[in-house]
Amino acid sequence: MTQPTSRTAEIRKLAKTGSGEAERLLADLLRDLFAIDARNVAINHDQYSLNSLNGFFETDEGAFFFKFHQEEGEEAMSGEYYRADILAKAGLPVDQPLLMSVLPGEQILVYRRRTDPRFSDVLRALDMKDDVAAREKAVEAERGLSEAVLKVYLDTLHPVSAAEVAAEPIHRLFYERLIDAPAGSYPGGRLSRFYVGEDFAFPGLTLGWDQLSRCRFVINGIEYEEGIGALFDAAHQRLAPACLADAGGVVAHGDAHNANVWYEEHDGSSRLAFFDPAFAGENIPTLLAEVKTTFHNILAHPFWLYDPAEAAARYEASAVLAGDRLHVTMDFTPSPVRLALLDVKAEALWRPLLATLKARGLLPADWRRVVRLGLFLCPTLVMNLRAGATSHNPVSSLIGLSVAVMAGSEPVAGEDAVTRFLDAIDPGRG
Repeated sequence: MTQPTSRTAEIRKLAKTGSGEAERLLADLLRDLFAIDARNVAINHDQYSLNSLNGFFETDEGAFFFKFHQEEGEEAMSGEYYRADILAKAGLPVDQPLLMSVLPGEQILVYRRRTDPRFSDVLRALDMKDDVAAREKAVEAERGLSEAVLKVYLDTLHPVSAAEVAAEPIHRLFYERLIDAPAGSYPGGRLSRFYVGEDFAFPGLTLGWDQLSRCRFVINGIEYEEGIGALFDAAHQRLAPACLADAGGVVAHGDAHNANVWYEEHDGSSRLAFFDPAFAGENIPTLLAEVKTTFHNILAHPFWLYDPAEAAARYEASAVLAGDRLHVTMDFTPSPVRLALLDVKAEALWRPLLATLKARGLLPADWRRVVRLGLFLCPTLVMNLRAGATSHNPVSSLIGLSVAVMAGSEPVAGEDAVTRFLDAIDPGRG
C-alpha cells in the first residue's frame, strides 16, 4: 500500500534550498489546514532546528510563530503528537498554541508571536561570554522549572503496562531511530543510514565503521568499558519500549531541549515556559522523561553539537589508534553556566525523583544503565555526527562521539563529569 506523503517533510527539505518554494508551500498548508491567509512567511534557519522547522508569518489578525517537528515515517503513524493540553492539565508551564494540526505528515503548531527569547539563545550568549549576574538569573529560572517538573512527575507517577509505554511517541526519539519500521530490523533507521558501513574522519586519522564500532575509547587518559557498537547494541535491547515499564510512567514533555523553552523576564525575575510538546504523553517511561533535557541542554554544549564550526575554532582534539584502543585527547570542557545547570538538574529533579522511585519500589537495579543509554542515543541519532555528512567537521565529530561514549559507558577506572553526576543523583549514596 502506498503511504501518504508528508507535506511537512517536503517543506523541511525545500527550506534548505532557500528558493522560496518552502515558504509558498507553507502558506498553502496553513490555508488548507486553518483557512488563514498567511503573508510574509519567513523560515528561521537556526542551529537548533535539527528535526524541526520554525518561523513567522502575518495575517490580518497580527503576527504569529509556527513550529513543527518532522520525523521520518510519521505520515504512517497512528496516534498524535502535540498534546499540549496534557501538560497544561498537569500544571506544567506550557504555551498553548492558537492553532494545531495533528494530522500525520501535516502536524504543525501556531502561536501568537512573542518577543521573549528562547532559553537556548540566552544560554548560548552565556557560553560565548560569561556574565555572573545573568548566569545566576538563568540558573534560578532553570531551578524553578525543574521544581515544577519534579512536582508533576511525583504527582503523576504511576504503574504502567508495556502496551501503554509502547504507545507513547517519545520512542521515536530513541528506540525507533535504531530500527527499520515496520519490520523492526536492527541495525536500521538512522543508525544504519548515519554510520553503518561509513568512514569517520578525525584529525589525522580515518576509521571505517567496522573498526571504530569495536574500539574502546580512552579519553584524556580515562578508558571506557564499552565502545560505540556495544552501546548501540545495548540500547537496542534495554530501551525497547516493552522493557521500559519497570520504572512506572509520568506526564512529561519528553523533548524539552531549550529551543522549546521560552525565557520570560518580568520585574527582575525570570521564568521558563515550554512550547512544542511534540512528544508529550501521560505514560512516558520515568527514566526517559528527563534524558533529552539533560543531554541537549547541558552535555551538548558549548558549541560542539549545534555549532560545529565554532567548536573547531575553539577546541583542539586528536585521536591515535593503538590496537583496539582509540586514544582521544581534547580540551573541550563545559562552560560555567552548563556546569551550574547540571548541578541544578541533579539537585532539584533527578535525585528526588530517583529517591521516590526507590521508596515506591519502582527503581530498577540497572537504572544507571538505562539513563546512560538514553544519554548516548541523544547526540548520536539526533543528527549525523560524521565529518562531512552534514555540518560536522573532524574536530566536532571526534568531540561528539567522545562525549557520547562518556555519557553511555562507565569508565574502567576513575571518574568524569557524567560519573560524578550519576553518583550525585544515586539514591543509594549519602
